[in-house]
Amino acid sequence: MKIFQREQRSLFGEILDWMLTPLLLLWPVSLVLTWLVAQGIAGKPFDRALEYNVQALAQQVSLQNRQVRLNLPASARDALRADDTDIVYYQVVGPRGELLSGERDFPPLGDDDKALPGEVRLRDGTIRGDDVRIASTWVKLNTPDEAQVLVQVAETLEKRSTLASEIIKGVMLPQFAILPLAVLLVWLALVRGIKPLSELEERIRERKPDDLSPLDDRAVPQEVAPLVLSVNGLLKRLQESIATQKRFLADAAHQLKTPLAGLRMQADLAQRAGGSAEELKLSLAQIGRSSVRATHTVNQLLALARADGTARNLKAEPLNLVELVTDVVQDSVPRALDKRIDLGYEGPARGDAGVRMAGHPTLLKEAVRNLVDNAINYTPTGGVITVRIYADTFGRVLLLQVEDSGPGIPESERALVVQPFYRVLGTNVDGSGLGLAIVNEVAQQHGTPLTIEDAQPGRNPPGVRFTLRFESLRA
Repeated sequence: MKIFQREQRSLFGEILDWMLTPLLLLWPVSLVLTWLVAQGIAGKPFDRALEYNVQALAQQVSLQNRQVRLNLPASARDALRADDTDIVYYQVVGPRGELLSGERDFPPLGDDDKALPGEVRLRDGTIRGDDVRIASTWVKLNTPDEAQVLVQVAETLEKRSTLASEIIKGVMLPQFAILPLAVLLVWLALVRGIKPLSELEERIRERKPDDLSPLDDRAVPQEVAPLVLSVNGLLKRLQESIATQKRFLADAAHQLKTPLAGLRMQADLAQRAGGSAEELKLSLAQIGRSSVRATHTVNQLLALARADGTARNLKAEPLNLVELVTDVVQDSVPRALDKRIDLGYEGPARGDAGVRMAGHPTLLKEAVRNLVDNAINYTPTGGVITVRIYADTFGRVLLLQVEDSGPGIPESERALVVQPFYRVLGTNVDGSGLGLAIVNEVAQQHGTPLTIEDAQPGRNPPGVRFTLRFESLRA
């Protein structure tokens, strides 16, 4: 139940509703309970007085000459009935049910109202249309048959109701003043409690568009701290995304500057006057090579940006590592044949069990392709490139290795070659320096390091072996 209905949900309103609604609903319940308690409290002293009266009346019953007598003078009888507010009735009934004194129209006793001699029982009833409270007791006579006389005294409930009403007024009237005060205090407490949210909103609104620094989670209540931490996580991811975009733009501008300048120079040479047909063909061939180089650089930049930025948002899925690797090897065979390089695969067959893993197929294929392309670029004519997969079904381990017979990578430069645009000096190999950076980023996204070591230690050239270690799925 909502007291205040709103078109748009408000945290302040929701809390206020759930605090005031029980308060306002429990108030009438409190009235009813207080009335019932007041009735019980108001009736206790009058019940004791009624018990005293019936016991006093019972003491006036005696047996004289085998006749039951009620020794109650007229003045005492009038004093018993004298009351400014309530009407008092009494009744004395003999052993044979004969009325000895008092009113006849007392309500009859029920089975639960019968008591032992001398014990007083109280019950509610009606006499002449008025609700009354009745006290009854039995008086045992000193006769052979132990006859008993019933003595009852009844009193209307006017004094009880008046006292209960006075108790209600004494309890509830202060509540009429306390209730609005309680509502006001709840309102003020809620305003004060929700103030940190308003301050947080003000701090966020006053921030500059380029300010992505984390919010201070110590300046907010404990319940709001998880929200602030989530916002800080979002700001961090946004900052990383923006940094990735900026880095991509800077890398693209840097890497495309040279091939585009070469394209422009070759185009100028092709357009110069007096050039021969042979020179024109040479310029067009150079333009073609420059465009291929520029296209390859752009593709690698896009692959690096995708591995760096979007892999966090991609969901890993089951894949067959052998199928993925053999597809890349088959696609790379024509390039290897052009350089007369022996490119081969060693490992489980495509249908073998234990070669399934969880990962991102597109990124993993890009990483394997860059490893194979890197090996083809740096392996001399007549060299050997081997792509291997080792599957340990018991240890749930998959090892992917790409090994070549090229010049190798000095140990001092192995930590540098995975950085974007870094290239080992003295190789005279055309490239952008992005291939191993892409492989390293994909490896990090899959939680595995890229291991670089000599393929044939002690030989010249030593070659290089790249290793990636993955966890396989249960068969």
